[in-house]
Amino acid sequence: MPFGQVVIGPPGSGKTTYCRAMQQFMQATGRKVAIVNLDPANDMLPYEAAVDIADLACLEEVMAELKLGPNGGLLYCMDYLAKNLDWLLEKLAPLEQEDYYFLFDFPGQVELFAGPGGGSVRAVLDELTGSRHHYRLVAVQLVDAHLCTDPSKYISALLLSLNTMLHLELPHINVLSKMDLVRQYGKLDFNLDFYTQVQDLGFLVHAMGGKPFSQKFRKLSQGLCEVVEEYGLVSFMPLTVQDKSSMGQLMVATDKANGYCFATLRGHTPYPPEMLYGSAGAGMADRDIWLGMQEKYVDGEVVEASEVGENPPGGFGAAAAPGAIASPPFTMTVAAAGEAGREPLLYVANGVAAGVGSDDGCG
Repeated sequence: MPFGQVVIGPPGSGKTTYCRAMQQFMQATGRKVAIVNLDPANDMLPYEAAVDIADLACLEEVMAELKLGPNGGLLYCMDYLAKNLDWLLEKLAPLEQEDYYFLFDFPGQVELFAGPGGGSVRAVLDELTGSRHHYRLVAVQLVDAHLCTDPSKYISALLLSLNTMLHLELPHINVLSKMDLVRQYGKLDFNLDFYTQVQDLGFLVHAMGGKPFSQKFRKLSQGLCEVVEEYGLVSFMPLTVQDKSSMGQLMVATDKANGYCFATLRGHTPYPPEMLYGSAGAGMADRDIWLGMQEKYVDGEVVEASEVGENPPGGFGAAAAPGAIASPPFTMTVAAAGEAGREPLLYVANGVAAGVGSDDGCG
């Protein structure tokens, strides 16, 4: 029974960087991870793809031969993949036998997931999760955290997330990516928990201001906020790929969502002992997650590991070999001085990630 993540999100939200970072993180815990690139436009991969859609359909050739634009070419390539699923399943079969965990890197075009053109992606996922193959997948939707600095952009992100959740019908985790950069785009109108918990959205309308031109827009925004609140499905986890604590929290959340944390039933343990605190397992309370991010990246200053000491040899921060593909530097992130009493962040000990606190995880 294979497990994996369906990584989606708008262009520029950090999907490919996330896939590389999560692969590196999981491998440090002893997990075998294969990245499946299903984005035909992604020709500059920072990782080694175990399966690459470019071997099946080349976007440039499709655009030239059929005289299509970039988005039309992507839609055609995904339709072609949906009609040639045997190719994908044949590529995945040997990896399944070796018990790999899969990261599916999808294109970012919204029409593939939330519009009429989304049938091909849905067909691919339905085949993988159906009764023939039994893939246990969780959708991880990345949204750039800088959208939180603009109420109207944040509302659009909420609608996109809700639409995708309803369309894909998979276990779903929404992620605010690039949290370490959010302060570069301006001050947030509210604390971070307002944006992660998605409650009392009426306050967003008040934050838009009272310009006469915006009265109708405010009314529309209020109606959209009510739709999101009535469904009550959308929430976010904050993420910084260079922060190992943040990566650990998200990994645990995805393992709960797709059932991987119950892999002990298959005869092996999904987490090394260093990541388990007693019988409670791995994880942190939601309040601890957003509060830590609030203090580190919204209110405080971030100090990199080079200022306080390097990571252990062979850890995430180790230098890449000459000619190797560069990967996200997993430097130890340390919060401002006012946070001295908080829990230590995730670290690497003997090649194994450790230090993720626990009060409601799997174990």
